[in-house]
Amino acid sequence: MAAAITYRRVLLKLSGEALMGQQGYGIDTAVLQYLADELARVHALGVEVAIVIGGGNIWRGKTGAAGGMMDRAQADYMGMLATVINALALQDALEGAGLHTRVQTGIEMPEVAEPFIRRRAIRHLEKGRLVILAAGTGNPYFTTDTAAALRAVELNCDVLLKGTKVDGVYDADPVRHPEARRFAEIDYMRALNMGLAVMDSTALSLCKDNGMPIVVFGMQEPGSVAAIARGERRGTLVHALPAGDDARWANETGG
Repeated sequence: MAAAITYRRVLLKLSGEALMGQQGYGIDTAVLQYLADELARVHALGVEVAIVIGGGNIWRGKTGAAGGMMDRAQADYMGMLATVINALALQDALEGAGLHTRVQTGIEMPEVAEPFIRRRAIRHLEKGRLVILAAGTGNPYFTTDTAAALRAVELNCDVLLKGTKVDGVYDADPVRHPEARRFAEIDYMRALNMGLAVMDSTALSLCKDNGMPIVVFGMQEPGSVAAIARGERRGTLVHALPAGDDARWANETGG
């Protein structure tokens, strides 16, 4: 009997930094294999999976501009190309695990990937292919967080999953403040007003305006994506909460 699924179509946002493991730069093939195994688990449940991947393990446009590049747009385009490198590496790992994939990009480069076409991406998902979305939105000044929020809404996803190094959203940096408390749930507006490390404000506002729930969770915990798809509580759920009840804490909910 097939497992019950809460979220049938998900968008997973991965940072480029996640791919470098302990190397400090570039791509760790062991991390790629781990991600392929994790995505194979959720795919086996019958969940449709789209992935947006960053490029910070290779290049960050904002950092390049801060480091002396005169043209921020040029630096951002370089960052978009870095995400394509990561997407192709992830595609190779996924197909090595026996999964069918497509890479689509916000900047056309037909020799290596399809252009992002919304209806085509949806059709791939319906056919059980994992769709890796690279090059952000194809526009400078927009982060891959914003690209993830936009694609999640465009593709009619049920939830946006943000895999991070920590197990959710805290009211302070848990590394510097051991007493920090983790939210089990938090309202979009409270997250925006507190400036919490959920996603950038543009991405978070886009999710709020379109009712797209976000789950921020620790990607390093095996089986997390599949567990969330089944409806298990992991990390922090960011969504619309009733007025006067704009946050719920993990230790109060068993999370």
